[in-house]
Amino acid sequence: MVKLFIALSIFLTSSFLVASELDFMLDTKIQSFLDKKTYNENKKFIEVLFDPSSDFYMNERVNSVKVIQTLKDNGLLKLFFSSPRELKLNFKTSGAPLFFVKIMEDTLRNMGYYRYVTTASNLDSSEFIWEIGLNSEYATDPIILDKELGNRGCNIIDIQRESLQEWTYTIDMTNAHLNVPKIKPNEEYKLKHSLDANWLDISEVSKLKIRSSVRNRWYPYIAYYDNLLHLLKLIKKDTVTKKIVLNIPKNARYIKITDNYTIKNIKDELIINATSSR
Repeated sequence: MVKLFIALSIFLTSSFLVASELDFMLDTKIQSFLDKKTYNENKKFIEVLFDPSSDFYMNERVNSVKVIQTLKDNGLLKLFFSSPRELKLNFKTSGAPLFFVKIMEDTLRNMGYYRYVTTASNLDSSEFIWEIGLNSEYATDPIILDKELGNRGCNIIDIQRESLQEWTYTIDMTNAHLNVPKIKPNEEYKLKHSLDANWLDISEVSKLKIRSSVRNRWYPYIAYYDNLLHLLKLIKKDTVTKKIVLNIPKNARYIKITDNYTIKNIKDELIINATSSR
């Protein structure tokens, strides 16, 4: 009986310490997203919102996205500046750097961020960090960013607010992919006029036929990439082309199609037919 009582006491004490530690970690994360005034004035309300604390953990880490969503839904998260300011965004990952930057560029563009500059980048044995700066009237909405990354098979696993004007995101790329159309065997696909190069997923096909509209003066620039965006093969033509047949390299996952000189040469459609599957 005495041994049972001691064992029960140890278990209860251990459980209390674990719960206390979880509460402390969660509270620390919440405070990092809020200014002191907002936190102190709403402390009791925050305690209610985040009870039980165990609901805000994922894989033994504070679920930063869920924390921010809760704060945002309840009007506690402030993202707007009093006037336009320099915003610094830091992105971390353990994935392939080139692939990561492409995904982030596409994500930011889809969120309306076109004018930003790379301020630093660093790669070591375990992590790649890409830092950018831009002028903005508000901080990036982490919920929208997470949703856009989700469309590319990525998710945010941690968020740090260094200040109102500097945020750091740690991103999991385990299931990353480009959010681009996938070409299916024996189907026709029309590439509309675009101001940017066209990217396609060609993982299911082995041969393509591309026809150029009569209004185009297309000088093909075609690049093949593997699943991590390593360049596999490059085709460049110095003559106007109306039709081209492509045998796709075995390990190619993506294809980039544009013009060898200027995208303005493609004034109309490029029509793609996949003639065989892998």
